[in-house]
Amino acid sequence: MKQIGFIGLGTMGAPMASNLLRSGFEVTVYNRTASRSEPLRAEGARVAATPQHAAEGKDVIITMISNDDSIREVFYGTGGILAVLKPGTTVVDSSTISPGLAKEIAAAVEERGGSFLDAPVTGSKPAAIEGTLVFMVGGSAGVIDQHRDIFDSMGRLLLHMGGNGSGAVAKLAHNAMVGIHNVALAEGFSIAVKSGVPADKFLELVKNGSAGSKQAELKGQKIIDNDFSNQFSLALMLKDLKLASSLSDSAGVPSPMLGVAKSMFQAGYNHGYGDEDLSAVVKSYEEWIGQKIGGDAAKE
Repeated sequence: MKQIGFIGLGTMGAPMASNLLRSGFEVTVYNRTASRSEPLRAEGARVAATPQHAAEGKDVIITMISNDDSIREVFYGTGGILAVLKPGTTVVDSSTISPGLAKEIAAAVEERGGSFLDAPVTGSKPAAIEGTLVFMVGGSAGVIDQHRDIFDSMGRLLLHMGGNGSGAVAKLAHNAMVGIHNVALAEGFSIAVKSGVPADKFLELVKNGSAGSKQAELKGQKIIDNDFSNQFSLALMLKDLKLASSLSDSAGVPSPMLGVAKSMFQAGYNHGYGDEDLSAVVKSYEEWIGQKIGGDAAKE
C-alpha cells in the first residue's frame, strides 16, 4: 500500500486525509496548528512534527494549504519538503495557488527526480467529507493514472486539464464564476426582498428558472436560514478572486464581472465576515437595503 504524507488539515484537508485512511492508505499528517492532527491520529494516522517529517520517504505527498506564501514555506522553508524529496515521489498540490507558482514548484520537484500534479478541488466541505470532490489536474497523464486509487478515495471525478499549471488556471477561472454567481444571488435576493417578495419564494423561482445555478442550490437556503457556518470561507474566496484577477490581467482578458465580485467580497471582508461562509457576501447587501434577507423575514 502506498505511503502518503498529507500536509494541511484545514476545512478541506482533514476530511480528505480521513478518507485516505478509510481507504487503507498509510498516512502521515502535518498541520501547523498541531491540535488539528489529533482526530486523525485517533483514526490511525501518524503525526509529524514538521512538513519535512511528513514527507520523508513517502510515495506520495499531498499538500492542501491556503495561499502562495504558505505553500512556499512548506516547500522551500526550514523543515520544507524539497530537502527530503526522494526520486520517484509524486507531489500532489490540491491548494488554490497561482499558476506561476505551480509551474515553479513542478520544476523544482522534477529536478529532484519526482513528479508534480497541481490538483485543486471543487466541492467545498460537504464533498470533502463525503469523498465526492472534483479534481482539476495539471501534469502528466501517466502520473495521474499511477495514482487513480488515491484520487478515487477522495473524489468522484478527475478532469485532466493539461500540463502543469493548467489545474491552477482552471480552478481560478472556475472560482471567478463561483464568486460572480454568489454576488448575483445576493443581488437578486436584495432586489426581490426590498420590493416585497419573500426570499423563500424568490429562491424557489431561481431554482426552477433560467437564473438557476449550483450556487443558488448550495447557498440559497443557507442565506434564508441565516446559516453562515463555514464550508468555504469568504476570506479564501476573496484570495482566489484576487489570484483570478491577476491571471486575467496577465492574460489580457477583460473581466469586469470578476472585478465587481472581488470588490463585493472585499467589502464583506472589511466588514468582518472573512471567517464566515462565502455566502456571507449577502450581508453587505443587507446593510445597504436596511433589512434582513434571511430569518423570519424570508417567509410570507
